[in-house]
Amino acid sequence: MENKTRCAWCEKDDLYRDYHDNEWGKPVYDDDKLFEFLILETFQAGLSWYMILKKRETFRIAFDHFDYKKIAQYNEDKVQELLLDAGIVRNKLKIRATISNAIAFMKVQEEFGSFSKYIWGFVDGKPIENNRRHLKEVPATTPLSDEISKDLKKRGFKFVGSTVVYAHMQATGMVNDHVFDCWTQR
Repeated sequence: MENKTRCAWCEKDDLYRDYHDNEWGKPVYDDDKLFEFLILETFQAGLSWYMILKKRETFRIAFDHFDYKKIAQYNEDKVQELLLDAGIVRNKLKIRATISNAIAFMKVQEEFGSFSKYIWGFVDGKPIENNRRHLKEVPATTPLSDEISKDLKKRGFKFVGSTVVYAHMQATGMVNDHVFDCWTQR
């Protein structure tokens, strides 16, 4: 795999290459995994995705393996415990947003049957194939990510601006932004 042509952003090291090759842009329909990516993307807001990937396992442990049912029950003691965990991003607003997002996530599940049905409904259940020629063609936001962001906020989600939403769409394969010469496109 080392001789394969990849999207330029992932050439930093093996962690990025592994994420690119095995996760980024692959359609995710599982609610548990969609929630994990949502939380990681919200913590990434204003920071580098690389830093979040490096801390991913610590996040997983700190946040009960991204179990939204447990996270929805977190109290102030748990918030304080998380604020002391140097292995994660210790941002009080993002930690509190994770709790409110878990609650909002379950409300969406109640309304739509699953979060997957809700979020994938914005793209009729199948990925948007963008056929990007160059990395510079990949936007940070789109009118669709604007629309989803607005709807998520209306439903009580926090730290879900359009950039975070578009990154989530990329990570979970709702959009395919691999460049045309990336080995994943063949």
